[in-house]
Amino acid sequence: MKVSEILKVKGNILFTVTPDSPILDAVNTMAEKDIGSLVVMEGGRLIGMLTFREVISTLHENGGALGGESVRNHMNDKPIVVSPDTDLNDVRRLMLEQHARYVPVRDERDGSLMGVMSFYDVAKAVFEAQSFENRMLKSYIQDSPVEAEEER
Repeated sequence: MKVSEILKVKGNILFTVTPDSPILDAVNTMAEKDIGSLVVMEGGRLIGMLTFREVISTLHENGGALGGESVRNHMNDKPIVVSPDTDLNDVRRLMLEQHARYVPVRDERDGSLMGVMSFYDVAKAVFEAQSFENRMLKSYIQDSPVEAEEER
């Protein structure tokens, strides 16, 4: 399964912020939209990610306050980026190795940002694929224990 297949189902709504935006404004947007990340864009290109991980770190560093600094001072300026052609297993491995919960998807041909995949999106896609495979296998095996139990 490719990243592009997940984006087709998920959609490509993208929430962005500029690096010079106050971090409080960014956190308010995340809360209002019920999202865990914002893509940081400057001059039409991706320069970082702000996720709840960076927000929690900021709160910790400032004794529970966000402070008046900009997103630039707190964002992850080296996020993992994948392409629509990246295999889902590679994304899973990268996310686990880097402890990343959100991964921007960028088209390699023109550099355009296509969306953000979350760990939830990946887990959901894997679960649905495994559930489908499980149903197909049970259907193939006509004498499966599940069918026998259902007949009782």
